[in-house]
Amino acid sequence: MPVVLVVETDARYAEALSDRLVELGAFSVEMEDASAGTPQEQALYGEPGADLRSWSRWRLRLMAADEPSAKSLLERACASIGYPVPSTTSMESLEDLDWVRRTQAQFAPIRVSNRLWVVPSWHRPPEPSAINVILDPGRAFGTGSHPTTLLCLEWLDREVRGGETVLDYGCGSGILAIAAGKLGAARVLGVDIDEQALQSARDNAERNSVRGEFRHAEALLEVKADIVVANILASPLILLAPAIARFTRPAGRLALSGVLSDQFEEVAEAYSAWFDVEPAAEMQGWVRISATRRNEA
Repeated sequence: MPVVLVVETDARYAEALSDRLVELGAFSVEMEDASAGTPQEQALYGEPGADLRSWSRWRLRLMAADEPSAKSLLERACASIGYPVPSTTSMESLEDLDWVRRTQAQFAPIRVSNRLWVVPSWHRPPEPSAINVILDPGRAFGTGSHPTTLLCLEWLDREVRGGETVLDYGCGSGILAIAAGKLGAARVLGVDIDEQALQSARDNAERNSVRGEFRHAEALLEVKADIVVANILASPLILLAPAIARFTRPAGRLALSGVLSDQFEEVAEAYSAWFDVEPAAEMQGWVRISATRRNEA
């Protein structure tokens, strides 16, 4: 029977945690002020000018198929963003409804561009002649619905012209690597630290008839990619800057996402030793950093 796992978390990680839970397959995630119903409650409802980040503690209500699934989702989501599993939790049961149908209703086809769509498997592609990436929410981050993923998909749609080697670092579900392959890249590689994500990426690539290579981040990687995409978070992107520069060929193109607007300068600075960084592209408070690898001295 479906359950709701209630957790409290601090404001800095709440939105990222909610996003990861949904991407990993939670039925739904509701967010509210953890002080709701107390004298400390702040009545903010997303109205213009309201900064929901002013809540110091957030309460997340995670709906999943059962208690073990809910706890597993929480543990994996926390691990993916480098946040300890919250100690304040409680469990609520729900009446038995058709949660599969309800969950599927939340995910509709997503139009990325005139030629590129992301389509859940239970939907008929709205434009069968378009490039349709068939992908369901599941074990790994990346369904195409989050602004960070959309920013990267839009960029790949412009940058992939055919015949390139594309590296997706932190591939999650493999959506970016798969899209690159369907757009015409000759070779696509995905790297991740999560074995479940890697298996999800392999399964998704097979479903989309894309020949991709998906490897653990600890495996030796010898590649000079024409195009590199990394949709992770600001802190790991900064730490990975030397490695990502090493994997990008001279004059190669780079896109970084998972970065909040106010983190742009810090991340851009970390890559400026190797790349010419372009102005940020922004969507709903998230940015994509695009850059070109300079020739090596």
